[in-house]
Amino acid sequence: MSSFEALTLHRLILAVILTLLFILGYNILEVFLTPMAWAGVLAYVTWPAYQYLLRHCGQRANLAAALMTVTLALLIIVPLLLAVVMLRVEASHVYQIIADKMSHQALLLPSFMQKWPFANELQKILDDVFANPTSFKEQLQTWFQKGFGAAAQVAGSIGKNLGKLSMAIFTLFFFYRDGQSIMRQIQQGLTVLIGERVHGYIKSIGDTTRAVVYGIVLTAVAQGFLAGLGYAVVGMDSPIFLAAVTTLVAMIPFGTPFAWGSVAVWLLTQGYTIEALSLAAWGTFIISWVDNIIRPLVISSATQIHFLLVMFGVLGGLSAFGMIGLFIGPVILAVLAAVWREWLESERDIAI
Repeated sequence: MSSFEALTLHRLILAVILTLLFILGYNILEVFLTPMAWAGVLAYVTWPAYQYLLRHCGQRANLAAALMTVTLALLIIVPLLLAVVMLRVEASHVYQIIADKMSHQALLLPSFMQKWPFANELQKILDDVFANPTSFKEQLQTWFQKGFGAAAQVAGSIGKNLGKLSMAIFTLFFFYRDGQSIMRQIQQGLTVLIGERVHGYIKSIGDTTRAVVYGIVLTAVAQGFLAGLGYAVVGMDSPIFLAAVTTLVAMIPFGTPFAWGSVAVWLLTQGYTIEALSLAAWGTFIISWVDNIIRPLVISSATQIHFLLVMFGVLGGLSAFGMIGLFIGPVILAVLAAVWREWLESERDIAI
C-alpha cells in the first residue's frame, strides 16, 4: 500500500469515527439541547451586565457568574409564577362574566348595527346561540380551558418542568464563567472548517439574536403593558389577562392591532362608543408606535437582515421548535443569508 493510499484510508477511518462520535454525542445531549439553547440566549443578551459585574467583583469569575445566575433565576421564576397564577384567576373571571350574562339575558345588537344590511342574520345567529345557553357554556368552558392551556404553555415554556428550568439555570452559570473560553474554541474550530468568513457568520448570529430578543420580545412586552393600561382605563374586566394575550400576539409581526382592535370592536358592539374610540386611538398612536421606536434602535446594527427573514424565522421557528424557535428560527435564516452573501462575494472575487 502506497503512502497516499495509507493517508486516504487513515482520513476515511478518522471521518467515520468522528461521525459516529458526533451521532452518539447528539443522542446523549439531545435532552439537554433546549436548556442549553435557553442558557446560551440568556447569557448572550445579559453578557454586558455580567461584564460590568465581573469588573466590580475584582475579576472573580465564579462570584460574578454566581451572582448573575441567582439574580436572573429570580427575575425569571418569580414573575413567571405570578403571571401563571394571575392568568388563571383572570381567565376564570372572564369565563364567569360571559357565563353569567348568558344565563340571565340575551345579547342584542347595538342600535347602530341594527340598521346594517345583514342585521337580521346577525341577530338570528345570536338568538340561536342563546337558545341553548347550557350547551354553549360547555363549549365556552372547553375553549377557555384550551386557550388557557396554550397561553400557559407559551408563558411557561422556559420552565414548563422543573428539571429543564434547573438545568438551564445550572448551565447558565458555566456559560457566564467560561463564556469567553467557549467562544474562542468555537471560533477556532469554525475557522479551521470554514475559514476567516466565520467571523461574518458569528456577527450575523449575534446581530440577529439581539434583533429578535430586544426588537421583538421587548417590543411585545412594552406593547402589552401599554395595552393593559388602556384596557384598565376604558373599564375592561380582567385587563391583566387581556394584556398578557396582547403581549403574546404582539410577538407575531403585525399582530398587535388585532389584539387591541378586537377589544375596541367588542366595546363598540356593546354600545361603549367613546371607550371604543379612545382605545382605538390609544392603540393607533401609542401602542403601535412603540414598535416604530424600539425596533429601529436595536436592529440598527443588523441592517443586512431583511425584515421578511426575521418574520419568517419567528413564525417558522415557533412552529418547528416551540418557544425557543422564536430565537433559533431567525438565527438559522440569518446564517443562511450570510452564507449566501459570502458565497456570492467569493464567486465575484474569483470572476474578477
